[in-house]
Amino acid sequence: MRKAFKLQDLDCANCAAKMENGIKNIDGVKSATVSFMTQKLVIEADDDRFDAVLDEAERVCRKIEPDCVILR
Repeated sequence: MRKAFKLQDLDCANCAAKMENGIKNIDGVKSATVSFMTQKLVIEADDDRFDAVLDEAERVCRKIEPDCVILR
């Protein structure tokens, strides 16, 4: 499954790169991109684990940039 999400309060391009790398390391993620310019997150992950992957991605984002929110 591949889905795109809007990011709110992403203030740093370097943080976006760190988030992308962190999300790519989550078990079940096939690909992930975080665009600072468009404020978007695109995740491709296993269908049966997608919600768990998204929850973990949210934790990764908050750890790197506490104000950033993934709008579901």
